[in-house]
Amino acid sequence: MLRKRSIYYVIAFVIFTLAIIFFSKNLIFQQEFNPKPPTYLKVNLPMHQYHNEMVACFLNVSSADIFTLKKVSTDYLGQCAQEIDLGPINGTLYLYYKGFNTRDSLGTLINLSNDMVDDHKIKADKIDFEQIIDANRKVYGTFFTFKGNVATNFQFYLTDSVSHFVRAEVLLNCRPNYDSLRPTLDYLKIDLLKFVNTLEWKKN
Repeated sequence: MLRKRSIYYVIAFVIFTLAIIFFSKNLIFQQEFNPKPPTYLKVNLPMHQYHNEMVACFLNVSSADIFTLKKVSTDYLGQCAQEIDLGPINGTLYLYYKGFNTRDSLGTLINLSNDMVDDHKIKADKIDFEQIIDANRKVYGTFFTFKGNVATNFQFYLTDSVSHFVRAEVLLNCRPNYDSLRPTLDYLKIDLLKFVNTLEWKKN
């Protein structure tokens, strides 16, 4: 009689153990194939506000209040460079202005700008671009958005097609992690497009 009870206890123990193993594997399986939705770091940034400013020698723009202009430098070839601190976004907008005289020079400047974009194709998951065409302001160019873990997420170039040309790129002071930076980048893009869409050339 005791032997039968012992057998029953063993069978019950085996069934109980198998049940635990089954449910444990099932739980692990569900966790592997039901990942949590992506989450982003909470970023507290101010409301978008702007003021008029002259930047990079010959550009009048609506600049975001969080931006801080640094000293302008000019080389002997007439290129004017300026850094704009992006404030709480912890990065810098680099602007390079160049005057030119011929259409051949314009083609060279555009090709150089496109080469700067091509340098990031390997790292970028996708590169979106928006054509800027405003005949009233005589502003033409392209605004590039780089998606993925790249060194720069935004670049643009603008020209009046006659004598003015400006190229710009954004560099952030942090490790490139597109998923966590996405809310900040979405915020910054609004300010950059405001910058681009209000730019006017200052007469020499």
